[in-house]
Amino acid sequence: MPRCPMLAAMLALLACAAARAQEPAPAPFEVDWREAADSPASVAFLLSAPAGKDGFLGVKDGRLTAPDGRRVRLWGINVSGKACTPPKDDAPRIAAHLARCGVNAVRFHFFDRPAPNGIIDAARSDTRAFDAAQLDRLDCFVAELKKRGIYTNLNLNVARQYKAGDGVRDCELLGFAKALTYFDPRLIELQKEYARALLTHKNPYTGNEYRREPAVAIVELLNENSLVESWFSGRLLGASTRKNPGTWTDIPASYEKDLTDRYNAYLASRLAPQALADLRRDAGVAAGAPVPRLKPNEFAAASKSRFHTEAAFYMEIERRFHADMARFLRQDVALRPLLAGTSDHNHGRTGYPLLAATAQLDVVDGHVYWQHPRYITDPVTGRNTGFSIPNTPMVNDPLRSTPVQLARSAVAGKPYTVSEVNHPFPNEWACEGVPILAAYAALQDWDGLFWYTLAHNDILAEKPWMMGHFDFAFEPVKMAQLAAGALVFLRGDVQPALETVARSYTREQVVEGLRLPSKEGPLFTPGFPPAMPLVHASRIGSLDGPPTATFEAPAGPPFRSDTGELAWHTAAGKNGLVTIQTARTQALIGFSKDHTPDLEHLAVSVEPAFCAVTLSALDEKPIARSGTLLLAAGARAAYTDMKWNDKRTSLESWGRRPMCIQPVTGTVTLRGLAGAGRVDAQPLDAAGRPLGPALEAARAGDAWSLAIGSTPTTWYLVRVTR
Repeated sequence: MPRCPMLAAMLALLACAAARAQEPAPAPFEVDWREAADSPASVAFLLSAPAGKDGFLGVKDGRLTAPDGRRVRLWGINVSGKACTPPKDDAPRIAAHLARCGVNAVRFHFFDRPAPNGIIDAARSDTRAFDAAQLDRLDCFVAELKKRGIYTNLNLNVARQYKAGDGVRDCELLGFAKALTYFDPRLIELQKEYARALLTHKNPYTGNEYRREPAVAIVELLNENSLVESWFSGRLLGASTRKNPGTWTDIPASYEKDLTDRYNAYLASRLAPQALADLRRDAGVAAGAPVPRLKPNEFAAASKSRFHTEAAFYMEIERRFHADMARFLRQDVALRPLLAGTSDHNHGRTGYPLLAATAQLDVVDGHVYWQHPRYITDPVTGRNTGFSIPNTPMVNDPLRSTPVQLARSAVAGKPYTVSEVNHPFPNEWACEGVPILAAYAALQDWDGLFWYTLAHNDILAEKPWMMGHFDFAFEPVKMAQLAAGALVFLRGDVQPALETVARSYTREQVVEGLRLPSKEGPLFTPGFPPAMPLVHASRIGSLDGPPTATFEAPAGPPFRSDTGELAWHTAAGKNGLVTIQTARTQALIGFSKDHTPDLEHLAVSVEPAFCAVTLSALDEKPIARSGTLLLAAGARAAYTDMKWNDKRTSLESWGRRPMCIQPVTGTVTLRGLAGAGRVDAQPLDAAGRPLGPALEAARAGDAWSLAIGSTPTTWYLVRVTR
């Protein structure tokens, strides 16, 4: 008999609350970027420096490759706003620290803003010129990254807010002008002008124009921008009257009229007279009158003909935009790096109509966040006044997990990157995010992961700032996990799935997916079990082909990958656990006490009940014969005196510095270390340097037990003497 979903949710919440009882006390553990230095736990050996030394990245058999055909993956992180243009003296230190964490790609995001938040000259009445000093900082940072083997991903249109001098109609009402960038001629002209200016700019520190820079892996056209999404989200109604409305806003009335006029011209050019007359009758308008566009609350009742005709209109605009921009960049600008359009990012609705356009380009991309904050907005000013999150662990919800959500967007024959992903702060279960996604991205054989974001500000500022929901730079658990995740994903400790399951959609299914209820998410593919991406690889075979087949659901839970290396454990009345078991990496992520995982080399008996413990060889040997291993042990991170509300869904106070960690305490047991005569573990500080005395393991037969937690930390260097 199926369990009641509400009862299951209540039991999960009660279990999570119980898991917080009698846990280790928080301890200060700050990431000091000014003190960052060489670390014995560095994984910079995974990088090949300088980036692009052999030429531009390419595509072979649907995967990113080096010029000699070698498989390439990108383990990346974003930099946003001011963080894109650090002071030139700081750029080498930041780049070196990222390399030590195994980051081999940086996505430059939100820098199409006025200085000092971006590279646009703030003193002008338009947005058509760069600030020379800011551009110089950007150039220097890109060059420092390149030196260390770190590729660049350049975003073109993200957050540009137009001024009167740009000649853009109603510029003060547009916000980031999402949706409008697809069809307004002036906005398209300005996007091309900006792209040409940036990509033909010569970086004096590398000697290359960006269009000819092999260390630039990918250029992205747009960020989280879709005309189809704006349609189903009710942002094409023409009701925007507030100045500087921000990111997600309805379009102004003048653009709504323009779009409706374009729609009616499209109908006149595409439909036979009788079909157009039938559509007018369907819409309830007189002969010769313009056909109104559908509002979201009219979707369900709309006829198939009317709904599909309007959807095809938006889809064609998206397809033409991406094709035209690609042609412009390739032919007029002579761009060499790979191109991505925009991300499939709204997992509350289908993304297949957008993918039909973006899959024309070199790289397909996706975004997702586990429980992105829902912001509470003042209706008058539009300013955020607070936030809320469900604040529940992903390990308890595998079928809606980030690996499953992201798996819907990968297209056969195309590299697939995830250029934004995170468990946003202050989610109490965030330590699960990096290791789980690193493992399942490797299973799916994706081409890149970019965590969002390192920072939005100057990391090495003299007065350290309080990080927000998305920053990694001062989050000590996530920063340590970057290095461990690089070993899993970049080195390929988790092997790709043995079987790839292809999904095919008819054109009708792609459009009708827009009317599917949210319960069909995140895959919006009836007949396709959401557990499939936890077992096999999954790709879209066609978005204009045979109808989707019916697939047999994989066995589980537990859901075991077809390689046998990953398992997602859930059971009635128990919390979840993900295990990784490979020759060079083993991990327990979640509630290890609720299950009896049998890993060859790793066992734990620790507090808190929820944590992520990862063990990886730091050399090319398997754990059984490795001389040095990285042990990452993370739980919660929070600010001093941070205060939750009663439901633990929002903060009453963000608290103050320093950042604190909840140390993982107890016993970690290592087994099967062939020929080991001594095992010790050196605690590391947040910069990866030795912290306090080493911990000597106690031997009992084939097992070595480490009592961890006496020195608060998130990671250890384990040394095996033979």
